[in-house]
Amino acid sequence: MLENVVEDVIARAKGLAQEHGFSVCISVVDASGLQAGFLRMDDAVPGAIDIAIKKARTAALFRTDSAVIGEGARPGGAIYTLEATNGGLISFGGGVVLQDAQGKVIGAVGIAGATVEADQIIALGAARP
Repeated sequence: MLENVVEDVIARAKGLAQEHGFSVCISVVDASGLQAGFLRMDDAVPGAIDIAIKKARTAALFRTDSAVIGEGARPGGAIYTLEATNGGLISFGGGVVLQDAQGKVIGAVGIAGATVEADQIIALGAARP
């Protein structure tokens, strides 16, 4: 099912990034956090590659957007140091869960390369057709 979604999610994310004047990296993973699709736009900074992948993996593995996870992952938070698990995660905006029509998690999208706020806006727009 996810294979039918990957190209659409990447296309929506790329279009939104272009509208806002950003070059980003776009990662789409399946429900297990495994890579299903990726695009690095021209001029996107190389460091954003790993961040986009980790944002998507974080959202998929915990079935929760990375920005929400970040609320509890701050110093003193209930899940502080969560980022050090699962080979490295990201707990700030830009990783958004993908769901099917019945609300089942089928994967996640991760955006990196703009501001954290813009990454989140692009990810939300890409995930919600």
